[in-house]
Amino acid sequence: MVYYRPMTTEAKPVEPPSCCGVEAEQLIEVATAPDGRLVTAAALFKALSDETRLRIVRTMARSQSELCECNIVPLFGLSQSTISYHLKVLREAGLVECEKRGLWAYYRVNPRVLMAAVKTLADLA
Repeated sequence: MVYYRPMTTEAKPVEPPSCCGVEAEQLIEVATAPDGRLVTAAALFKALSDETRLRIVRTMARSQSELCECNIVPLFGLSQSTISYHLKVLREAGLVECEKRGLWAYYRVNPRVLMAAVKTLADLA
């Protein structure tokens, strides 16, 4: 089994530590096993890692209806292009859904994807 050093840009095999009696081989298997769900979760968490995006998601989740982008912009004191960028990141991660109506875009939280992120966090515990 190969053990990888953390925080490097290149994976370099090293011997597993045997300092504390922990089964290093078992930990290595868990740490290095490919898991597509983790890739998806990482993209979701990256999208949620910005405070403005978290505030946008919270605002949408608490709204009684879909929010037009023109209603979102003045709530955050940021330019329209900045809000559009944040909405694009959330949309690409699947956290929000968008429906175009004429010139305007209406947004709502995708509860299925948001709950999947919560479930992934719970599964890590």
